[in-house]
Amino acid sequence: MQRLCIKTACLLLLAMLAADAASAQTDYPNNPVRLISDSGSGSAIDTGLRIIADGMSRYWNQQVVIVNQPGAAGSISATVASQAAPDGYTLYAPALSLFLAVPGKAPNLPLMVPRDFAAVGYGFDQLLVVAVSPKLGITTLQELIDLARKKPGELSYAVTGVGRLTHLTGELLQLRTGIKLQMVPYSANSAQALSDVHAGRIPIMIDGFTGLVPAFQSGNLVPLAIGAARRLPSVPDLPTIAETVPDLIASSWLAVLAPNGTPEPIIAKASEVLRAALEMADVKEPLCAQRSKWPTSRSRLPPVDRLLARCPLTR
Repeated sequence: MQRLCIKTACLLLLAMLAADAASAQTDYPNNPVRLISDSGSGSAIDTGLRIIADGMSRYWNQQVVIVNQPGAAGSISATVASQAAPDGYTLYAPALSLFLAVPGKAPNLPLMVPRDFAAVGYGFDQLLVVAVSPKLGITTLQELIDLARKKPGELSYAVTGVGRLTHLTGELLQLRTGIKLQMVPYSANSAQALSDVHAGRIPIMIDGFTGLVPAFQSGNLVPLAIGAARRLPSVPDLPTIAETVPDLIASSWLAVLAPNGTPEPIIAKASEVLRAALEMADVKEPLCAQRSKWPTSRSRLPPVDRLLARCPLTR
C-alpha cells in the first residue's frame, strides 16, 4: 500500500511538472526577454536591432531588452548566450562575422557555432561602406586604390573590432587590388573611430552604412563606395564597390537565435513575433531610411538554419 502511495505521488508530481512546463510555454513571455547583441551600442547593427526589439516589445506587450556585449569578434556574447537557460527569455542576435571569425579565432571556447544555438529567424542585411576623411581630398574608390599603390603600407583604415566583417572586408579589398593598408581596430562603438577619421588621423573607415549616414550628411566623412550588388535607389549617386573591384560584395546579415534546448513551441512564438515586427510599418520605414534591407516577402526569408549550415568555418 505504501509503495502504491509513493508511486501515485510521483506520477502526480510528474503530471504537475508537465502541466507547469506547458503553462509556461503557453504564457510565454510573461517576463522581459533579453536580446544579447555582439555589436556595440550606437553601431549600425545596434541601431537596426533596437528598432526591431521595439516592434517585438509592442507586439508581445512585454519588454525586449537589448544587452550589448561586444568584443573578441563575438566570442564573449556567444559564450554568455550559449550558457543562458533555454527558456526563451534569452535570445541572441549575432552578426554574420560571429560565424566566420569565432571558430578560427577562438577555437578553445566551450561552445560550437552554430551547434549550440537554434534558429529563431532572420533580421536584416547591413551593407558596408568604404569612406574617407574629407582631408584626404579624394572622392572615388579608384582614387583611393591609386593613392594606396603610391604609398604602400602608409595609409590606415579604421574598423570596429578585429575579426568582424568590417575588418575582413578591408583585408579582402587589399587582396583583390594588391594594395597594402594598416588596420586600426576600435571598440565596437564607432564614435572614436569617426572622430579620428574626420580629423584625418586615420584616413579611411569601413563600417555599416547605417551608422555613418549622419557623418556623410554633415560632410564629416566622404562615402566612396557601398557593398551592395547594385546601386541603391535611395542613394543612386553612390557607386558600389563592385564597380571598381568586380564581384566584391560587402554585406552582413543579422540572425536571431536561441540557446540549444529551448522548447520548439517557444522558438515558434519568438519567430512569429519577429516576423510580425518586421512587417510593422514603423519598423520597416526606419530600417529602409537607414538603408538596411531584407526580403519584402516573409515567404522569401532565407531559413536561418540553412544559412548557418552553409557557414564554411563553423565546426
